[in-house]
Amino acid sequence: MVLLLAGCAGLGIPELSTQNPEEREVIELIQYAQRVTTMTAEQQRREYGASSQAYARDMNPNNRIRLALLLATPGASTYSPARAAGLLEPLAAPGDAAGPRSSLARLLYVLLNERVTEQKRADKSREQIESHKESERGLREQLEAQKEVERGLRSQLEALKEVERSIIQRGQESQPRRR
Repeated sequence: MVLLLAGCAGLGIPELSTQNPEEREVIELIQYAQRVTTMTAEQQRREYGASSQAYARDMNPNNRIRLALLLATPGASTYSPARAAGLLEPLAAPGDAAGPRSSLARLLYVLLNERVTEQKRADKSREQIESHKESERGLREQLEAQKEVERGLRSQLEALKEVERSIIQRGQESQPRRR
């Protein structure tokens, strides 16, 4: 997602002063997203604190998107795509005007929801793998127990055969010999 935004920022963008204010704000938001990716973890935490306070003071769309961009940055210390999507949801409503800000919000919202969905699938797959591993361990333990029972039964069978041979041999020895 950040690469997508970085690509948008690299396009031949006309002079900022000639654009309408919303377009200028969207370009600034894209540039902000690029800056966030280069920040250290500590800088990201400080930026998160500042962005959270700014959003709490004024819940305007730009502050909402700035905070969402910070939360949506993969590898960031504040990474939380689900929270970012939640922040963008009101701005991404299909009924809104198709301005640059709402277009950016919709794009980010769709990408974040896909990321959250994929993360849920991955988590579910991991849980299933762990469950299968547990089942496999249980089955291996049962197999080992069965093998132990089998070894015990074989041992008893060999002992019974030995007793039978001994009885047969005694019976033959007790018979008078024929000449």
